[in-house]
Amino acid sequence: MRRGFAAVAALILAGCTSVGPYAALPIAQHLKRNDAVGECARMFRSLDQAIDQAGVRDAQAPQVNGFPYLRVDRLTERLAPAGQETDDESNRAWRERMLALDREARAIEIANAGPDIASARDTAGIDGCRDRLADADHAATALSAAAHVPDDYSTAARALGIYPLTKFAFASGIRKWHEQTRELHATPLAQLPRLGEAVRYAPKPPLLLYAFETLPPPERDALGVPRLTSAMTEALIARYAPALQVDTVDTNDRLGQLTWGDGGSRIVADTTRPVAYARIAFTRIGGRVVPQLVYTFWFPARPQEGNFDALAGNLDGLMWRVTLGADLRPLVYDTIHPCGCYHLFYPTGRVRTRPGPIPGEEPSDETQFVPQNVDAPRDGERQLIYLAARTHYVRRVSTMVDSTSGAIPYELRDENDLRTLPWPNESAPRGTRSAYGPDALIAGSERMERFFFWPMGIDSAGQMRQWGHHATAFVGRRHFDDPDLFDRYFELAGPGADPR
Repeated sequence: MRRGFAAVAALILAGCTSVGPYAALPIAQHLKRNDAVGECARMFRSLDQAIDQAGVRDAQAPQVNGFPYLRVDRLTERLAPAGQETDDESNRAWRERMLALDREARAIEIANAGPDIASARDTAGIDGCRDRLADADHAATALSAAAHVPDDYSTAARALGIYPLTKFAFASGIRKWHEQTRELHATPLAQLPRLGEAVRYAPKPPLLLYAFETLPPPERDALGVPRLTSAMTEALIARYAPALQVDTVDTNDRLGQLTWGDGGSRIVADTTRPVAYARIAFTRIGGRVVPQLVYTFWFPARPQEGNFDALAGNLDGLMWRVTLGADLRPLVYDTIHPCGCYHLFYPTGRVRTRPGPIPGEEPSDETQFVPQNVDAPRDGERQLIYLAARTHYVRRVSTMVDSTSGAIPYELRDENDLRTLPWPNESAPRGTRSAYGPDALIAGSERMERFFFWPMGIDSAGQMRQWGHHATAFVGRRHFDDPDLFDRYFELAGPGADPR
């Protein structure tokens, strides 16, 4: 019965989807032109058709309807300046962000589409056409409305699942999990339950270190986004990469790198190479844009417990995020699993939790859940996260002396590597494929819970998904990459907390 309801919801959604980015103006008009702009519009359409036919669409940042040579993420959407028809510095910086997102994603798609498409596409020609189309549309007033990231919640599924009523049952279950999590975080470390061996992981010693206390605040672009050099970004990622202590029963509790297994048929976590995938992101707090460091750790699976376990399945993981202030020191930490589940916040004393209710949220919405306040690591220290066996739930956060002694070293890698993994398929032995499908999900990591949780409007709840597609609340609406999330939940407190 539940499977039937989910199928009906999917059909409703299919009927509501957009006809594509080329149906809207101004690109629809450009396609009719008999000049260089028209040729470029048709070239981009042909390229997108080939990418979709190959099944290698990258979903991280969606294309902008009517402007398919641009892509947008949630931060860029929020940074849209007023008066799109003007050609001032902020407008140019805003459009350049969307041009850069398309350059990045399209290069990934062409690489993953295979050698035939890659060799037939002239990168310089694509870049030139992108610039030509951007010049033709520089005064288009429709861009601000079109540059929108779709919500990762389905209103149709919620309506079919009678969300106004069913959400109360889910809210009750969430409150119970909150209570259990709070109790676990209050348990003395020596008394934390253990099922197996305590295995600790720590990042390999970095090759480059900055003395952050001597650095001036980074410069900002016309949109207020900090300009971090590559060297500074790498040093920040190395400095604030956490250590993990995992209660280890079997291989499913060991860190690994994602790779294509079984001849390229599915994504697996290879535990012979412990890895953390890192990215730089940005959010807003105190009304200003500040940097974030995001680390993702992967495990082979969440094994089944008992005869029926709707939460079990292939692949599991932990995402740990560090939100920094002006002095490039932590303000607040938060964490989810790569399914978007189990969102926890760990604020330092440099921020205060805003009292509820949160504006724009229902009284029954999940808001910020803080099981523990933490101290930012001092020089010579590193955050240490304690994880449970099998479920990989966070049980406690503390600090440790920054040393790899007694710890298994893990490697830090760019998370974008997951978008072009070597693909050992017989038809393309030297090709690449993204770990994520065009739907932003990792195939093969589905959970049975999707048949029970669909009334909350999240597509395939429990399945591992790509950055930009982590809906983190079953009750209410919340996205992990929402750039206003921290400004909504926290306010700056104490000296040195001002992100300027």
